[in-house]
Amino acid sequence: MSNDVPAEFADALADLRGQGVRPGVHVEEIAAPVRVAPYSVALSGEVTDDGTGAGAAPADDPVATGRFVVLHDPAGQESWQGTFRVVTLVRATLEPEMAADPLLADVAWSWIPECLDLAGLRPGADVLAEGGTVTRVLSKSFGALSSTPDAVDLELRASWTPVGTHLGAHLQAWTALLSTAAGIPPLPAGVTAITRRFSDRPQRPHTVGP
Repeated sequence: MSNDVPAEFADALADLRGQGVRPGVHVEEIAAPVRVAPYSVALSGEVTDDGTGAGAAPADDPVATGRFVVLHDPAGQESWQGTFRVVTLVRATLEPEMAADPLLADVAWSWIPECLDLAGLRPGADVLAEGGTVTRVLSKSFGALSSTPDAVDLELRASWTPVGTHLGAHLQAWTALLSTAAGIPPLPAGVTAITRRFSDRPQRPHTVGP
């Protein structure tokens, strides 16, 4: 396997590296998928700011969590309609009264185009082949645990094909989605640099060979 990274993928990594995130959103690099595409990078994120101004939530109790994965196949894949694919995941716990809302899934999915638009990404021009699922799980406790409040867990999986290598905007859209799921307005009051930077070399945590 060659140690050379395709120029397009190197450009995409550089653009991700230059993207900042809002306070309260923490992003770090994690091990990327090794069988889906020849090259990939993966990030995990969590929102620890509850948006009330009262301070951050405990580190072990984030308001929302998720993953952001970029896949690159220089040969392209037909289902992608391109050589890159962004795959995202967002999980959050919502207010129990939202469990019975028949429009919850539709509302959650509407966050995708809204956050893409906030990042300046236009369907059909900057983003192709969007798709995904929304899952909600109601947890109700019984017996000795009956005093535990009901909880609604929301899981939003979405993927799309970015046009070009300017992936910083796509990362911005995903962090806005994390904030929205956490109940925090996605427009940032300010930005801070991502503390962990990426390498342009194909190291195990973020780039893989065939």
